[in-house]
Amino acid sequence: MRQSSVRGERGRRATVPEPRESGKEDSPPEGEGPASRGAGRRPGGKGRPKRSRGVRILRWTALTLAVLVLGAAAAGYFYYEHLNGNLKKEALDLGDSKIGKPEPNAAGQTPLNILLIGSDSRNTAENVKLGGAKQDADRKPLGDVQMLVHVSADRSNMSVVSIPRDTRVTIPRCTDPHDGTVYPKTEGAINQSLQHGGPGCTVATWKELTGVYIDHFMMIDFSGVVSMADAIGGVPVCVDNNVYSHDSKGHGSGLKLTKGTHNVKGVQALQWLRTRYGFEDNSDIGRAKAQHMYMTSMIRQLKSGTKLSDPGKLMDLAEAATDALTVDHGLGTVKKLYDLGNDLKRVPTKRTTMITMPWEYGGGGEYVLPKPGDAEQTFSLLRNDISLDGKDKKKPDATPAPTAPKEQLPVVVQNGTASTVLGPVSGRAGVITSELARLGYAKATANTMLISQADTTVLYPGEDRQGDALAVAKALKLPKSAVKSSKSVREITLVVGNDWREGTAYPKAAADDGDKTPKSADALNGEEKGCMKVNAGYTF
Repeated sequence: MRQSSVRGERGRRATVPEPRESGKEDSPPEGEGPASRGAGRRPGGKGRPKRSRGVRILRWTALTLAVLVLGAAAAGYFYYEHLNGNLKKEALDLGDSKIGKPEPNAAGQTPLNILLIGSDSRNTAENVKLGGAKQDADRKPLGDVQMLVHVSADRSNMSVVSIPRDTRVTIPRCTDPHDGTVYPKTEGAINQSLQHGGPGCTVATWKELTGVYIDHFMMIDFSGVVSMADAIGGVPVCVDNNVYSHDSKGHGSGLKLTKGTHNVKGVQALQWLRTRYGFEDNSDIGRAKAQHMYMTSMIRQLKSGTKLSDPGKLMDLAEAATDALTVDHGLGTVKKLYDLGNDLKRVPTKRTTMITMPWEYGGGGEYVLPKPGDAEQTFSLLRNDISLDGKDKKKPDATPAPTAPKEQLPVVVQNGTASTVLGPVSGRAGVITSELARLGYAKATANTMLISQADTTVLYPGEDRQGDALAVAKALKLPKSAVKSSKSVREITLVVGNDWREGTAYPKAAADDGDKTPKSADALNGEEKGCMKVNAGYTF
């Protein structure tokens, strides 16, 4: 049989059979079939075995299947690498925060905190077209949308906290990883933090504001929102009246919808997320609420699976998502994004709660500030992994007995006031160690290592030592919620946090065991399907 040679995928030559002329291939002579003795040999039993047509076809079929399988695997690998290459990656934290990762619970689980950032970058022609303001094409982007996603350690619930873009905060010292520029600590609107070196400075700002450890960030720009909305197939949103976000002065996103529910996608989805003039009081607060409605609707869409049953649509979503996102290096592969998606998928929609950080106006209404008391209570719930929907199962109120008299109980005291914004308070461990000694804990000692922690906590190494930790907390008038299990300590360890920066008496306001979300947070449950209230000045 004549053969020709072709070059394979890796440059090797493979022989493939040329087509035979019709009628040239004969059946084996009688007596030479597979059932006969000596089958496959030349007459007389001598010479090389002669392969039957069936064997040759089987061989080439097997070879073809092998090539197809390997080719499909290679294509899958190369596509996977292509998706990985789409992802843009930046440093997670550009600040000097000493906030540590939360201690695992009894099952070894830790909560997951992800900062979502919407950039108003005009660094491409597409973004300028979508975002307007051509004069801003060369300026550094602002982080106009910022939401912290907190997934509980047991993955039973998820809380999302937005912050108005004009919230005045302390932006900590950040160093740009690309050119080494050092941006000093300053006061300003939180959306400006993105201009201080990138998303890593926004992460640093949130850590200092909330005391919450942040595991990852995900950032998206105008064109990314459009491509993602198209890939999903649209998101249902509702308005309680006709709305046209536009006025004679040019204010508005351009969103124009009639009363009722609409499936927004592409540019219209971006307009919905950017609408300020047209919703409620024409402020960033109304815009945040509209964003929450969009997100909860999108989550319901994705969980229903109706838009992703088609493999082609799923690939479109993967392409759009990876091309649209900038993430930290720890989240910089499709595999890690897939694992994160599985974590989020485990959370029931009914246990998803979205809120806006409690706020109040400052500067005569020019900006907003975290609302005293309510904002800190909200952040405390996140730090202590308490759900914002108030549906956590209550643990039995047991108080086990101490294992040793207080005068014989070793207690290590550590200074946790190393805030990069407020600055550390020197000597706090020594002050509280002396207070414990006065209360009868003669074996209390100070650890000179300085760390940063928002809440004062009493850590114990094993369940049999819980009674000892509770006794220390009671002596110092700390709440029971301050007592936590930890695998990283060997003795009862008291960490004096930034909530107790002076004196020997724990502040009474901080001692309140508030485990409910403040009403000022305007909570929205993941299953609610409400309509945005349209401002009367922007209807038609």
